[in-house]
Amino acid sequence: MGTEPSHRYQLQIIAVRTLRLFLFGAFCLATAPAFAGLFNDTEARVQLRQIEARLAAAEELLTKLDASSKQQTSALLDLQTTIDAQNAELRKLRGQNEELEHNLQDTEKRQKDFYVDLDGRLRRFEAVDTAFSNKVSGSKNKSEDPVTENRALEAAYGFYKAESYQNAVTAFQEFLNSYPKSAHTANVRYWMGNAYFVLKDYKNSLASFQILASKFDTYPKIADVMFSIVDCQESLNNQDAAKLTLKQIITKFPNSEAAAKAKKDLAKLK
Repeated sequence: MGTEPSHRYQLQIIAVRTLRLFLFGAFCLATAPAFAGLFNDTEARVQLRQIEARLAAAEELLTKLDASSKQQTSALLDLQTTIDAQNAELRKLRGQNEELEHNLQDTEKRQKDFYVDLDGRLRRFEAVDTAFSNKVSGSKNKSEDPVTENRALEAAYGFYKAESYQNAVTAFQEFLNSYPKSAHTANVRYWMGNAYFVLKDYKNSLASFQILASKFDTYPKIADVMFSIVDCQESLNNQDAAKLTLKQIITKFPNSEAAAKAKKDLAKLK
């Protein structure tokens, strides 16, 4: 962009110089007789003044062209500076956008990994659900109607399976209130804790899991319950509590897969 004005300016200078040569030649031809007569001829003097006027006009035109060329060059330089600044800002914005996309992908991956892990826990839990319920059924309150209780449980769990978690939480709480000594209490606490977590109600989710861990320490999936407690504590930004729970898992289940996983998670928190 800076080359074009310079080239134009050079052409203008060449044109003016050519005009000068032409005028000078005309001057020589016109004034030859006058020089012979030592400038006694009036016409020769008039022609000389005319040529001088033309030369002066040519000089003025050259000055104007020079000034115009400098202005154009300055304007083009300013424009180039502006374009360079805008290109730099565009590159910066592109870099920020790429960083945001990368962070979003990482967040989506972490969420996907969490729900895959949660689904795995639920599947393992469902495999032992019936066995555990049968094991503790001897402590059930005989005055309760098992048919009504089972219907209430099926209705609450139906909401949970349908992923209607808010309705599930309400139904589970009503079940616990109606059947406080039910053989399904531990299972209901587990489901309710998961439902609260999906709803991002981490405080109530934590409370449900902690009650389950404290009252049912023989629960078949107590290690999963404790990992769920860790998830809630991390979601509540309580890193110290999460570290403590992981250490409890390592102590409670030494030389187990749960302990190995807890050690890895603890290292990440450090």
